Amino acid sequence: RAACEEAHRLGLKVAAHVESPEGVKLALRSGVDTIEHGAKADDEILTLFKEHKAALVSTLSPALPFALFDPEISHATEMSRYNGKVVFEGIIDCAKKCLHAGIPVGLGTDTGCDYVTHYNTWVELYFFSKYCGVSNAFALYSGTLGNAQVLGMDNYIGSIETGKCADLIVTENNPLESLKALSKVSLVMARGKLYKAPKVKKDKKVEKELSKFID
Repeated sequence: RAACEEAHRLGLKVAAHVESPEGVKLALRSGVDTIEHGAKADDEILTLFKEHKAALVSTLSPALPFALFDPEISHATEMSRYNGKVVFEGIIDCAKKCLHAGIPVGLGTDTGCDYVTHYNTWVELYFFSKYCGVSNAFALYSGTLGNAQVLGMDNYIGSIETGKCADLIVTENNPLESLKALSKVSLVMARGKLYKAPKVKKDKKVEKELSKFID
């Protein structure tokens, strides 16, 4: 609580990585602004989100391998796989209930975890749509302007508008029809500078295993 109060006094936001219902409640009561990951939500959790004007940042990408990958691939023990399923299902439950209650839900990836890379952030949008039942358009909004609003930076980033940072991508196909279109980027504009036909070095093992969960 003291850390949250001092951060807020300085105009900063506080994020808490939490994966248990009691942890979520404690963090929200203490004044955090965002819950990263989340856990199975009851009425008290939803009330605390609203009272403190907090947001959830859903992170399905790092949880899915532990929960759903073949243990021979993930090298997860029986206990860690069980815990992985609890976390994965808790994230989905929390995201769905927050969305239904009108609580902001942003998207994150915990980049650096197994099977999560800097180049496949789009997979988080795909899993958000697949497991939380949102439309492609809403997943795109959540990963762009929605995230900017959660960060309190929507005056500068998150949408293509006059006066905002000129950050955008161009894809070969329409992501509104399939979010898999985000995997093939033909142009990137960062702060107004163009990068044509960007290339990234992809991890073949990551690509192979994730493809099993992408229709």
